[in-house]
Amino acid sequence: MTLVMGILNVTPDSFSDGGQFLGLDEAIAHARALAAAGADIVDVGGESTRPGATRVTPEIEQERVLDLIRAVAAPSAPRVSIDTMNASTALAAVAAGARIVNDVSGGLADPDMLRAVATTDADIVVQHWRGHSADMYARARYDDIVGEVIGELGVRAQAAMDAGIARERIILDPGFGFGKEPADNWRLARELARLTVQGHRVLVGTSRKRMIAEVAGSREKDKDLATAVTSVLAAQAGAWAVRVHDVASTRLALRTWRTWAGSGEGS
Repeated sequence: MTLVMGILNVTPDSFSDGGQFLGLDEAIAHARALAAAGADIVDVGGESTRPGATRVTPEIEQERVLDLIRAVAAPSAPRVSIDTMNASTALAAVAAGARIVNDVSGGLADPDMLRAVATTDADIVVQHWRGHSADMYARARYDDIVGEVIGELGVRAQAAMDAGIARERIILDPGFGFGKEPADNWRLARELARLTVQGHRVLVGTSRKRMIAEVAGSREKDKDLATAVTSVLAAQAGAWAVRVHDVASTRLALRTWRTWAGSGEGS
């Protein structure tokens, strides 16, 4: 069963929803709306990683996310994930109730990240990454996009295990949109199954990204429809979870596919 991770950015500058949920009450309400729409996980981010984004300090990041995590993390609620590249934020978020650390840098941005997560019982998402948002496209050069992403993710997964994180706690993310041109992303998407058979859970995040906009155009509802299609295709390729802005459309798409395939009503 492919899980749905709902995106909740409490930032002023994220590429799609920046500035929408800066207030704590608004953020809590959106977390609950994501849960009501069927999110299995709510991914909370306090630092934008859009192309060209300027980094913020861990202190600012934590001011944005910790009270929110404390308010929404509960046994009866969706799991909370913290989207961060900072070890100190990861530790504080896990102490506040987060169960997953989603590091888009795969532990490369902060040399303490993997060792920090190893001291907790949280899972970690290790994403493919070739540099910070300010210049990520400078490194978007590949001879074999699929083979290189799989190989570089394997190196990061081994680094996580060497730091003391058990294999079953490691989730891989191919990093759609991060240091990749749209054509690279689609090549990677077509061969996603080569990654999902490597033995780790795989998270896929295409939601509203430039690769999607080039197909769907600029209207949000069209981008969400295209995202739902890619979510089904990712699920067919063996993805453990998909990370999306609009949970309802993706949940419906996954349920429809599973009903079509005769594998039940759930997604």
